[in-house]
Amino acid sequence: MAEQQICTFFLKGIYFGIDVQHVQEVIRPQATTPVPLAPPDICGLINLRGQIITVIDLQRRLEMSEPQTQSITKLVDEPQGFNMIVCSEHEVVSLKVDYVGDVLEFAQNTFQPPPATLKGRMRQMLAGAYPLPEGFLLVLDAEKILNVNLTNQIIE
Repeated sequence: MAEQQICTFFLKGIYFGIDVQHVQEVIRPQATTPVPLAPPDICGLINLRGQIITVIDLQRRLEMSEPQTQSITKLVDEPQGFNMIVCSEHEVVSLKVDYVGDVLEFAQNTFQPPPATLKGRMRQMLAGAYPLPEGFLLVLDAEKILNVNLTNQIIE
């Protein structure tokens, strides 16, 4: 039986995961350099050992949070959560998440399509879900999360 390893994390109390093959590493937040005129789900850029990486606010990309006005000093001086460094087809980005969980293994035959109750962008970005005793682990599709063109086209 084939198994899939999923790196788990939380966003606003919701349990998410992404295939461990796409996760390069998890780091503490770093000072972020804002990018003028960037879409609202782009926090800015970080320097990771000489590599410039775009930081994506995953809550905004999944349309989970209301737009907030944040001062640049707060963004730079008080980083919170974790940066999950994710790679896909030669592109490396950092996903801003609240908490990082464990790497879990699931049997492929228990994988289910995204729950029908989810709507909009979040449903579009999910690969599917694994049932858990206390709910579901929502598995994100790394290719869709990192595809900026796709995120701009999705309409509810």
